[in-house]
Amino acid sequence: MTGLDRFMAALNREEPDMVPIWELIINEPTLSALHGDIGYLEFAEREGLDGVTIFENQVLTPGEGGALVDEWGIKWLTGEAGVGYPSGGPISSPEDLQSYEPPCPNAPHRFENLKAAVDKFKGEKAIVFLTHEAFEFSHYLRGLDDLLIDYFERPDFVHDLARLVIDYKIEVAETAIDLGADVIVSGDDYAHRLAPIMSVAHWEEYSLPYLDELVKAVHRKGVPHIKHTDGNIWSILGQMVDVGIDAIDPLEPIAGMDIGEVKDRYGDRVAVIGNVDCTEVLTHAPIEEVVDAVKETIAKASVGGGHILASSNSIHPGVKPENYRAMVEAARKYGVYPLDSDMVEEYSKRNYIAKYLDKK
Repeated sequence: MTGLDRFMAALNREEPDMVPIWELIINEPTLSALHGDIGYLEFAEREGLDGVTIFENQVLTPGEGGALVDEWGIKWLTGEAGVGYPSGGPISSPEDLQSYEPPCPNAPHRFENLKAAVDKFKGEKAIVFLTHEAFEFSHYLRGLDDLLIDYFERPDFVHDLARLVIDYKIEVAETAIDLGADVIVSGDDYAHRLAPIMSVAHWEEYSLPYLDELVKAVHRKGVPHIKHTDGNIWSILGQMVDVGIDAIDPLEPIAGMDIGEVKDRYGDRVAVIGNVDCTEVLTHAPIEEVVDAVKETIAKASVGGGHILASSNSIHPGVKPENYRAMVEAARKYGVYPLDSDMVEEYSKRNYIAKYLDKK
């Protein structure tokens, strides 16, 4: 099977020849530590990943205080680890929104990364295009604290802002599919380790309808949708499944999201992606513990198919490259179907994250 075949079989909750491997994001130093300065697509080829994640292209211009400003007018700063984070947006009031013009979703440069991936991997690896729903870019534009206050004080403004964002994101997703994307993933993070950032009622009012719109738009184009969100999402997961997402990523075990329990509850309706811990195990643990975490994840999530192996969030700058490599190698060794029944029996009863939860 090709990587694309494996990936799509898993999204269809079927059993491929081996458990597919994918990551939402792979940052430095892992990229260059393992293969040098070769670029993400070449890295994915050498690592034998079954899918690649493609971001839309954004033009960045220099701003004040060392910030870079994207086409939305969002300011980005770079942290010590080299990863950018939003530090302010252009929408300070409802009046600002009235005169605001979003970027052109189909600007000629928007899909350069996607076209390169299609040229290199179409038909061989799953080309997963990253977009968003309404929540994440709304708080980038407005500021998270201000947006959450708006939930109480300016509900119409929140929906107007969300409408601007989702219309853009849907158009970008539809064009990406037309250009060759095999899968759409939306990356709005809703939660922290204990619960969603907002109340369930506010999530149902201000986020769920726009997730529903995106999923329906993607499905009209005939491709599957992966929902990515960090944190403890038990209180809202059922509703996400109900709107028709095809997979849930990344299911953080340190946030209480046991991938086996998720599969037991929802595996007849949704594929599961994850969830080798990247907070403690991939960053600090010895390789033997990484291997055990992979074996446990496969034992809990891969039986019968419907599982794509990944970290519990991303291969961020704190991940040890050798631990990432150990994860991939273990997945290839222990993720071949039919799975080893003795391994499944033993490791499905384990809980590798428990010792780290005890530290909290």
